[in-house]
Amino acid sequence: MRSTALVTGASSGLGAEFAAQLAARGHDLILVARSEERLTAVAQRLAAEHGIGAHVLVQDLAEPDAARRITERLTHDGLQVDLLVNNAGFGTCGRFEDIASDRDHDQLMVNVVALVDLTHALIPGMLARGTGAVVNVASTAGFQPAPYFAVYSAAKGFVLNFGLALREEYRRRGIRVLTVCPGPVDTPFFDTIGTREAAVNGSMSTPEPVVRTALRALDRDRGYVTPGLGNAVAAHLTPRRPRTVVATIAERVTRKVLTSPVPVHMA
Repeated sequence: MRSTALVTGASSGLGAEFAAQLAARGHDLILVARSEERLTAVAQRLAAEHGIGAHVLVQDLAEPDAARRITERLTHDGLQVDLLVNNAGFGTCGRFEDIASDRDHDQLMVNVVALVDLTHALIPGMLARGTGAVVNVASTAGFQPAPYFAVYSAAKGFVLNFGLALREEYRRRGIRVLTVCPGPVDTPFFDTIGTREAAVNGSMSTPEPVVRTALRALDRDRGYVTPGLGNAVAAHLTPRRPRTVVATIAERVTRKVLTSPVPVHMA
């Protein structure tokens, strides 16, 4: 029986690339995002190219009952999930007081609450079958506080620590848990916001190598991976203490986003 992967944020960017590479590996897909038209196009293309099943599930993960609605649809359609890819996410950037509070609220609902809720909903089935995997997409921003990305970096820090904790809980019970911590990735989102200053290190990867590295790390049952040599070096060699000094240094790096005339949202 072919395994089934559920990918959130699958209509573009890293989510669409996860879907493509998993389809190439022979996984059936359940694709979740808000945009029905783009999601359907991805599903139809991958089904035709790889001969896999591709189900579309339209859902805004910022809604408080998003995970419940997804699991109800899965139950109704008789679908089980063997691999959960919690990819959906976005961020805000700029001075904290200039960012709309409801935007930061939605960010936490998508980046943290929906991720935890979906994991809660799907892990019991994996445990019952004695096998499964969860991939959580964090960010290099999660390794340290990032002024002007305050909520985003804190949320991604949560995702990183959450994933590492779950890995230890489930590594001897048949479930692999991987956290992916990419640096900036070139997606259409940066074109939409009209600035690339949110890529504070000045360079971006593309989705294909990030996902390829992530899936190889999952195959090897690693706890986390930071795709890209430069990102890995920065993540592992940058001192983490004293934390106030790290935050001060980070502010000097991230303050350039303030040159943008409006608060920036980063995917």
